[in-house]
Amino acid sequence: MPFTALNSRMVEATIAPGQRMFSQRGAMLAYRGEVAFTPNIQGGQGGLGSMIGRRIAGEATPLMTIEVPQGPDGQGGAPTATVMFGHGGHHVQVVDLTDDTLYVEADRLLAFDGSLAQGTMFMGSQGGVMGMVRGQVTGQGLFTTTLQGHGSAAVMAHGGVFALPITPQRPVHVDPQAYVAHRGDVRNRLSTAIGWREMIGRGSGEAFQLELSGQGTVYVQASEEKL
Repeated sequence: MPFTALNSRMVEATIAPGQRMFSQRGAMLAYRGEVAFTPNIQGGQGGLGSMIGRRIAGEATPLMTIEVPQGPDGQGGAPTATVMFGHGGHHVQVVDLTDDTLYVEADRLLAFDGSLAQGTMFMGSQGGVMGMVRGQVTGQGLFTTTLQGHGSAAVMAHGGVFALPITPQRPVHVDPQAYVAHRGDVRNRLSTAIGWREMIGRGSGEAFQLELSGQGTVYVQASEEKL
């Protein structure tokens, strides 16, 4: 169920009977039609074991399950409904996945399709020790959330988002504080730019850079402020 952007800070999703989606609690702004909202104690897809893993990793943002009821025969039921989402006045970026993986912090996820498989990834698996250091430098911690499959996700950011393509020939360097998410077959590592200019206070001020290489896309916000 793709999202439709209403403006830079609000999106709308159309939900048919039998479909399911998840959103952050408190992210629903308005809706039309017959819709059921249920607190999701498992924090999305993946069952109890996945929920426990996300809680241990600190990636268990409270979610709401959103559904349109089916009829008694399981075939018909209420007509399609539309739900509007937004949160905290943050800018919203819609990411459409086609059997690939999105890597994003749980607190940046506004809403996503129930068809997407949700998981948790250890930062050290992408960049080793420097991947772990990157998590601390960016304030993201040692784990991040993954969404995989076919579907759409709405991601929050400060000051708007722009997408930069990543290719094997042209890696992308990003300020870690401006990083929002990435998708595809991408490796990332934290590099330092500390030299004699920084030591005497005459450098650019960008002591750390996040280098992303491979094939995919990185989403960057127009701000260095964390949600």
